[in-house]
Amino acid sequence: MPRSRGNRGLIGSQQSVTTSSASGVHSILEQLLLKGAGTWPFMGTTIVQTFTATSTWTCPTGVTEVEYLVVAGGGGGGGDFAGGAGAGGFRTGTGLAVTAGTDYTITIGSGGNGASASASGSNGSNSVFHTITSTGGGGSGHINNIGKDGGSGGGGGGKNTSGTTSGGSGNTPSTSPAQGNNGGSGTLGTGGVPQNDFPTGGGGGAGGVGVNGSGSQSGSGGPGTSSSISGSSVTYAGGGGGGGYNGPASRPTLAGSASGGGGAGSGGNAGTATSGTVNTGGGGGDGSGGNGTGGAGGSGIVILKYTVPSQTVFTFKGTTQWTVPTGVTSIDYLVVAGGAAGGRSGGGGGAGGYRTGTSAAVTAGTTLTITVGAGGTGGTSGLGASGGNSSIVGGSGTFASPGIVSAGGGGGGGISPGGSESNAAAGGSGGGGGHSGNGRPGAAGNTPATSPSQGNSGGNNQSSNPYPTGGGGGASGTGNTASGSQSGAGGAGSASSITGTSVTYAGGGGGGGSNSYGPTTAGNGGSGGGGGGGGGPGRPNIEAGVNGTANTGGGGGGGSYPDSPAGYAGNGGSGGSGIVIVKINQ
Repeated sequence: MPRSRGNRGLIGSQQSVTTSSASGVHSILEQLLLKGAGTWPFMGTTIVQTFTATSTWTCPTGVTEVEYLVVAGGGGGGGDFAGGAGAGGFRTGTGLAVTAGTDYTITIGSGGNGASASASGSNGSNSVFHTITSTGGGGSGHINNIGKDGGSGGGGGGKNTSGTTSGGSGNTPSTSPAQGNNGGSGTLGTGGVPQNDFPTGGGGGAGGVGVNGSGSQSGSGGPGTSSSISGSSVTYAGGGGGGGYNGPASRPTLAGSASGGGGAGSGGNAGTATSGTVNTGGGGGDGSGGNGTGGAGGSGIVILKYTVPSQTVFTFKGTTQWTVPTGVTSIDYLVVAGGAAGGRSGGGGGAGGYRTGTSAAVTAGTTLTITVGAGGTGGTSGLGASGGNSSIVGGSGTFASPGIVSAGGGGGGGISPGGSESNAAAGGSGGGGGHSGNGRPGAAGNTPATSPSQGNSGGNNQSSNPYPTGGGGGASGTGNTASGSQSGAGGAGSASSITGTSVTYAGGGGGGGSNSYGPTTAGNGGSGGGGGGGGGPGRPNIEAGVNGTANTGGGGGGGSYPDSPAGYAGNGGSGGSGIVIVKINQ
């Protein structure tokens, strides 16, 4: 059989082009229309996330690699004829492999402290993401002292004898590409000792070495390096300028300048230098001669950039800044605050406030500040500590300041080691009443008030023998009131399917029980991460409440109450930390 010559060289039946398509496959016509709109081929949504404080990043589904910027804290400036401090290490790159669903700790380095007279500055702290560590900048040396090593090296102090004081080494430890540069050296100036002319070295920067002091001019800080990972060009990690001295008019020593977040050196006598700019990793400027004080280094920063599929869910377990991606006009959200601690010899802690919503309007390019509240620390002094607030704030509309704020849970009532009783505290959900022969009511939930309600009240204690305690309130139910020989259970939490799986959050903590007083059965924790109360029949006389589950906002359980003196009671369990979850709609 002869081959068909009208089938583009293929053997077989005639092929034809169609504008229809199989399910889940774009037709040729659809592809042409999408290409004309600039959305074909679909390459995913680009996310930029900024961390200015130590936090946690949960890698979203579908993400296998990230672009990153990791800048460490800048070094602190020294006092009294000191050099400029070195910038924090600057490291950036693309294609860093990550694993979806993994929690990565983000560490933001603090700037080094500036020193007072006759002391060198301290080094900045490291910033860390995954396998990438940027080293803190080197502190600067004061008079006759060399600069310290670091991401970029600190500048050397002025010299009151012949010779030089070297700057600290940058790129320490060594990375490739280099994370920083050396500091400049100090020397004995033109005016010499009689005129206190001791020019100092500038701190090293990410983009260049610190300038050496010379003549009657202290060195400027090394330049920083710019990055556009955030969408705008920003310069980071500039070195600090060396300090000057206001000597005789014929021979003053001029202070060094700085850029890229580095602090300028101080002129005059006993002057205070400029600190490095926060979240740039800039080195601190250095104090002038005559007992000057050095500036602090600027804190570091971490920025991540990555691509996600549409309808992606983002889970936040730590505070961060998140930029709304191009093409996204609305998001669904869940904001759960930190749960409160249970009381010592007391009631259960209230759950963190629970707030959720769908299709909240957002504007692409807007930066949302996301805060995740910590759980209250276990009650050791009576009243359990309240949880921290969680929130989404930024832009206009739903998230315009003050934004969506879920209030931390209220602490469970309790008894101090000295025997003082405390009432439960109000919060997103209220704490339960503690052990007492007096009426100790549960505290109010939904405080401050939101609509829909973010939580519920805690349960009351029982003021008659054996004095059981109340449970903390939960997102969907009040804490149970004590009754007979049973302390109250924590109120139930609320379920959310924003992640695609139903998960229950914000359960209240159970009230504490007693093995010897009654005995009294401890209350169970509410569904959604609430911790159970300590103590109860057959259990230790002194038993702490169970902690609320991390990243659920669950309240901590109340501590046990024996019939011995108050000093022998069980401590309350800590509350569970909160969580914020965002789902983008496209």
